[in-house]
Amino acid sequence: MSRRLRPMAQINVVPYIDVMLVLLIIFMVTAPLLEEGLALELPAADGGALPAETAPLRVSIDAAGRLYLDAGLGRERLDETALRARVAAALAAEPDRPVLLHGDRNLPYQRVVAVIEILQGAGARRLGLVSRPDEAR
Repeated sequence: MSRRLRPMAQINVVPYIDVMLVLLIIFMVTAPLLEEGLALELPAADGGALPAETAPLRVSIDAAGRLYLDAGLGRERLDETALRARVAAALAAEPDRPVLLHGDRNLPYQRVVAVIEILQGAGARRLGLVSRPDEAR
């Protein structure tokens, strides 16, 4: 009795799993590198995190007093007049959108107050100051 061998209709998925794991490792390594940041020394405070509803507008002030706006499309450097106009335009579409202010801890307090006045003049109703957790407590 001769038994005829049939071709097997199976796909070997082991090489595909290997490729998927290599790609996963590559993405895990490169993802943290894609986030650009501005080197700021945030002040320490003991407060909780804000609930995330919509993407907030992020205004940053570096140690030299330069202003940056991140409206979700990347960070750009602006002067005070342009910052007021861009924040007002963004808040006209979403009046309750939160605005987060990142300020270097070595800034003069007057500069921070001036930027807060600019943001309030642009219509910011929900304004928050960002700090890092205080490890000393």
